[in-house]
Amino acid sequence: MMLRNGSFPFYPGASECFPFDTTQAVIVSVFLSILATFIIILPGIRGRGQLFWFLRVVMGLFVGAVVLTVQFTRDWETGWVTANTSYKSFSHAVVNVNVGLHIGLAGVNITLVGNPVNQVNETINYNEHFAWSFKADYDHSYGEGLEKGLPSPILYVAEKFTTQSPCSMHMQYRISCHYTSLTLWMAFCTWLISILLFSMPILLYGGCMLLLTAVLMLSSLLFFTARNTLKCPILFGPASLNTDYGGSFWLTLATGLLCLLLGLGIIILNSMQPEKLKLVFNLDEGKGEEERWDKSCLPAEPSSSAQDVLMVPLGELCAVTATQL
Repeated sequence: MMLRNGSFPFYPGASECFPFDTTQAVIVSVFLSILATFIIILPGIRGRGQLFWFLRVVMGLFVGAVVLTVQFTRDWETGWVTANTSYKSFSHAVVNVNVGLHIGLAGVNITLVGNPVNQVNETINYNEHFAWSFKADYDHSYGEGLEKGLPSPILYVAEKFTTQSPCSMHMQYRISCHYTSLTLWMAFCTWLISILLFSMPILLYGGCMLLLTAVLMLSSLLFFTARNTLKCPILFGPASLNTDYGGSFWLTLATGLLCLLLGLGIIILNSMQPEKLKLVFNLDEGKGEEERWDKSCLPAEPSSSAQDVLMVPLGELCAVTATQL
């Protein structure tokens, strides 16, 4: 195979940098728009319940945004390594690169960034996504990468997750990620139900649904970590690429614990001090307004003079009437 500009022409297109995930941007934009709308109408809420109302809105939107966003993030498990390795097949060129592995619920992202970026007459700045969702074929994506002539470090890492790999990592990660995604979708549904119950308001059942949301979120973490096979070592000479739990994992854990504390707090307050719970949800002020409204609608009580006239004995009233006639 002939050289072109000093390098082998394996990769026909330009190098792909890390893509901007529009799905996450849309989700965050929608929730921020809803929050901005509530902030605009915040001055219309009177009394001390304004702060509690704002905190409830922020907490509710935060939980919903986290549960929905982590479905599409790619940093549930991440790892980086800096190594000197061969760049492409049939080439003796050795480059210094940073290799990154990012595991999400929908697949694997492998990044390759040169150190420096411009080496061997090329810009080394790659990102490749290999999906393993139900509608995706991981091996087919890997085969397309071979046809395009992706750099050797990317193909080496991607090969570890193929179905034909002796590491058996593909099935373990794919099944655990599928169950994790399913559990998070259930958590999103229970979150919606809790929001509806709190707005009715049915506080006890809303707290129970929030508690169920926390249980589902924490269960999703158990599904993600439930893998009974050891990880295959990913070696680049003496350097090893090791992964650890990423930001999405810890964010889900923190949000699940927050929902757990809020759900338990609502249930305990409802059974022990329901007045304080009603104060948090602005139910006491509404009750007082209803009582004032009911009293204003009732007919006015008769005065003491009118009561004295009405309490005159019937005989005296007849006698006075006969005298006048």
